[in-house]
Amino acid sequence: MRRIAFYLFYDQDGIVDDYIIYKLQKLREHVETIFVVSNSSLDKINREKIEGVCDIFYERENVGFDVWGYKEAMEHFGLDKTKAYDELILMNYTFFGPIFPFQELFSAMEKEPCDFWGISAHKEISPNPFNGEESLPFHIQSHFIAVRKQMFESQCFQNYWADMPKIESYYDSILKHESVFTKYFSDKGYTFKVYIDPQDYSSDYPLLKDIEQATQNRCPILKKRALFHDPIFLEQHAIFPRNVMEYIQKHCDYDINFIWKNLVRTVEPRTLYTNLDMLEVLPDSLNQPMPDKVPRIAVIAHMYYSDMIAELMSYMSNIPYNYDLYITTDSERKKQEMLPQVSKFNLSYFEIRVTKTNRGRDMAPMFVACQDVLLSEKYDYICRLHSKKSPQDGFQVGSHFKKHMYENLLYSKNYISNVLSLFETQPLLGVVMPPVIHIGYGTLGHSWSINKENVRSYCKKIGIKTMLDKSTPLAPYGGMYWFRPSALKKLASYPWKWNDFEVENGQVDGTLAHALERIIVYAAMDEGYYARTVMNVTAAALNYTKLEYKLQKLSSMIPYGQVRSQIDWLHFVHANFGSWNTIRGSLKRLLVVVFYGVKRRLKWAS
Repeated sequence: MRRIAFYLFYDQDGIVDDYIIYKLQKLREHVETIFVVSNSSLDKINREKIEGVCDIFYERENVGFDVWGYKEAMEHFGLDKTKAYDELILMNYTFFGPIFPFQELFSAMEKEPCDFWGISAHKEISPNPFNGEESLPFHIQSHFIAVRKQMFESQCFQNYWADMPKIESYYDSILKHESVFTKYFSDKGYTFKVYIDPQDYSSDYPLLKDIEQATQNRCPILKKRALFHDPIFLEQHAIFPRNVMEYIQKHCDYDINFIWKNLVRTVEPRTLYTNLDMLEVLPDSLNQPMPDKVPRIAVIAHMYYSDMIAELMSYMSNIPYNYDLYITTDSERKKQEMLPQVSKFNLSYFEIRVTKTNRGRDMAPMFVACQDVLLSEKYDYICRLHSKKSPQDGFQVGSHFKKHMYENLLYSKNYISNVLSLFETQPLLGVVMPPVIHIGYGTLGHSWSINKENVRSYCKKIGIKTMLDKSTPLAPYGGMYWFRPSALKKLASYPWKWNDFEVENGQVDGTLAHALERIIVYAAMDEGYYARTVMNVTAAALNYTKLEYKLQKLSSMIPYGQVRSQIDWLHFVHANFGSWNTIRGSLKRLLVVVFYGVKRRLKWAS
């Protein structure tokens, strides 16, 4: 069967990722002509990259979404020329694949006597969620629709595209094309088939809501939306993309790093972290055998509080391999105090560097005094530590924060081996850190504090393009973490100077040091790496019970049980009633629940 494929490409940064190239290479085995229409402007490098796997490349202005991209591509190619083919495919960039061979897909569908077909479909649902009216029809999803000769040569098909209305929004693309196409042509007497038949699944949208079952049934594609969609939606429907990623890694030939490389560049970090469940609770026993190759490890530790050296060295003694130790401190006196303690340990190499100043606290010593270490390429992995007391937070809270850092990074020899195994088995893992501290701290939802604009400004100076989280940036709060030096190369290469950092004056927030703490993960993702958090089993139990209690307490004070409804209600309150911290606000509070409840019930009644 002779086939032509019109492939719609779009990327907000104009970057052609490897998953695109692989997909088109595998498509080539079954398609004679590949026409790529790009809604993104591409530079010379990216254009040459995609031109190497297609026959025709056509770049257009990003208007009309994929719908008008298809329309203009077919017009540019010429519908009269399509008569040389038996099948015309309209497909786009919104999925990864082939997870399973395209051969299975095309072989199965060649046997189906139909006029058009698709990989997946959405069931009919009422009311239509995009406009609240009538119903959303059963429809083949527009990321892949194949049309056979008897249909694409028809006047009906040509009229459909000639009369296509303007598409000005994502909703337009659904309501004026995707949800219309199948019904329009089936009503005209054309027959269709679906490879992943939604009638075999319990949900209305199998490629999202039944993603695990669809993958196990050898669906050849993985929708990107399943990985970047609203985490609240995925939680509400018990959708776990991590399970799918692990299944693909174990059972498919598809390179999982094609997916990671795109996600770390295009998805908000905390959304990616949440949707892929990127917390590892590691046991105090080996998860897998130690690697044959001994990793080259360094520890960079800033010791402002020299009296903590024995405590910190006891944690470092859990590292199961030889390591080099670089200590920074701000006075010769502190260096001399620490030398006897450090000398007790049989280290392959250690060095204590005196910085002469405490500007930038732990951050300036890292990026100024130890820049040579960071850029030396001598080490596979580096552990970043510092003496931590947090006296401004009180002894008990500060002690817990310190323990949260040390014991989730250096809990035991086996635990650290498991941390290092994560790096060994995941080449794109760049940073491993404890989860956000929340016991004793109001970090959740508020940890940007006054630092976001400072972070944005420095990211621009450094050339870090990773999108910033809306709230609670994914970051190593407390400034301690394991990392792969190449993941922080851009950040370490920046010409930091001591004078860039504020003079120490007891600041509790808003300094460059606080900004750098929040930039670490963004810098790694800009280099193409992702971050994971790790906890020991005891810490996980402590944190989960506190989180559960805090969430249930907050939820008990908000109408509705589902988090999505609670969020919608709070948005409504903030938008319509403002602050409640007044007597007038208290009176408003009495009306909110009733008013919002009535509004919610009338939502679809109009």
